[in-house]
Amino acid sequence: MATLAQPAGPFALGTFSTQEGDPFPGLLAKERVLDLSSTLDRAPSDLRAVVERWEETLPVLRSLVDDDTLGWRPLEGLRVHAPIEPRQIFQSGANYRQHVIDLELAHRSPDDPRTAEEARAEIAAVMDRRAAEDLPYVFIGLPSAVTGPYDDVVLPAWARQPDWELELAAVIAKPAYRVSAEEALGYVAGYTIANDLTDRATVFRKDMKAIGTDWLRSKNAPGFTPLGPWLVPAESVADPGDLRVTLRLNGETMQDESTKDMLFGVARLVSYISQSAQLQPGDLVLTGSPAGNGIHWGRLLRDGDVMEGSITGLGVQRTRCVAEVSA
Repeated sequence: MATLAQPAGPFALGTFSTQEGDPFPGLLAKERVLDLSSTLDRAPSDLRAVVERWEETLPVLRSLVDDDTLGWRPLEGLRVHAPIEPRQIFQSGANYRQHVIDLELAHRSPDDPRTAEEARAEIAAVMDRRAAEDLPYVFIGLPSAVTGPYDDVVLPAWARQPDWELELAAVIAKPAYRVSAEEALGYVAGYTIANDLTDRATVFRKDMKAIGTDWLRSKNAPGFTPLGPWLVPAESVADPGDLRVTLRLNGETMQDESTKDMLFGVARLVSYISQSAQLQPGDLVLTGSPAGNGIHWGRLLRDGDVMEGSITGLGVQRTRCVAEVSA
């Protein structure tokens, strides 16, 4: 198992298994794990069942942390799975100011009369107006794309430009429908790390330009959303708008940005989504990825690459890319 970073706060939650056993929801504290399926009332079978009773269960979880009489087992030796299986995944695009500026500059028309500095200043002004006046851009992902934080990621043979996108993910605590931005954070159970992989070559439909993006094909291959390692309770994350998002590829830092650079913070995203859809306990809200994607560096993912993603207080995920073997 990969080297683990201690999460923020006195405890975190995850999904674990022994080498032979079935996955179970676990409480992580002091590098040891407590099986919640045999500890909590109503024997939750998975972490989503724990989150579905979040307000009732959270005080109980706090009380368990220092109880040494319980059946704790060492974290070392356990397999760590994706912490939660969501019903729905909502993904925010173009939500980091610098990332969008970089993309706009990279796709400037060759006959653009502006200097790079002039173009950057104008695009930055547009981003500031968008953050103040416009709406987030959100689309939907598939739970079948989720994989564990230390699992191999298979790069499909058809994916010609697979890219990384490390993101802060909010985990919803209770049904949310038409909630205001002021109350939205009260619907968040906690936070985890997501790497929202994208095949850049299939984002835009060349045969149907009027329709535009094809998020199904470009983002939802099995394993294209490494998740975790932990669900860290919101009460242990002082400010989701001030966390460091860092991705290293084969040890080299590619993304390193604060969530301060988000155009729309967690509260505004949750509120916006809830105006159209009802969020359910365990659902994920991915908040977008900062500057430093592979398309920016001119270096896309390939067989053998190792991605290490970390966010302040949420731990570290480490995944290896494996090329799909053609039949």
